[in-house]
Amino acid sequence: MSAKVAVKEDTKLALIKAGRRIIVEKGYNHAGIQEILLAVGIPKGSFYHFFSSKEEFGLAIIDYDSQMHDRIVEQYLGDTSLSPLNRLKRYFTFKLEEFETLQYREGCLFGNLSQEMADQNDRFRVRLQAATDRWREQFADCIQLAQDAGEISTKTQAKDLAEFCLNSWEGALLQMKLSKSDAPLQNYIQFMFGVILK
Repeated sequence: MSAKVAVKEDTKLALIKAGRRIIVEKGYNHAGIQEILLAVGIPKGSFYHFFSSKEEFGLAIIDYDSQMHDRIVEQYLGDTSLSPLNRLKRYFTFKLEEFETLQYREGCLFGNLSQEMADQNDRFRVRLQAATDRWREQFADCIQLAQDAGEISTKTQAKDLAEFCLNSWEGALLQMKLSKSDAPLQNYIQFMFGVILK
């Protein structure tokens, strides 16, 4: 990769990261391109060199966040030094600690955008659905391993447990933002691992 191409890619990534940070705090509709440009320190023309519209920019942010999240999930759920059930618990404990450092702000980009954009923009809805489907499959695979190892009952199918697990987590994140505390996340972990995933 040439130095010129590398600089362009760095600028594009800086835009995506700044946009993600602003959108996760303010929402897509309240995030202004000018605010994002100021955060990165580049002129308006540079934005349209990389993205044809704000919509394309938003979709690129979803893709970026999805790739980053896939890596984190794989890091935790793929850690074979732990049993499958403990991998799941470690992932959610990590996320709780991460939100603690953020002072219980932001929540989940996928969840936030799904609430804001699913009824407004079908391209966003489809992209968000694909990302959450993949997330659910990763968790279902790990839950299946835990069932195969005898850590979790096989009364309920792994995919249904994964669905409940992730839907409940998104609800706990909403309550976290309202209460500005980790109590909903602590409650989620206690109930999920003490009652549901048994």
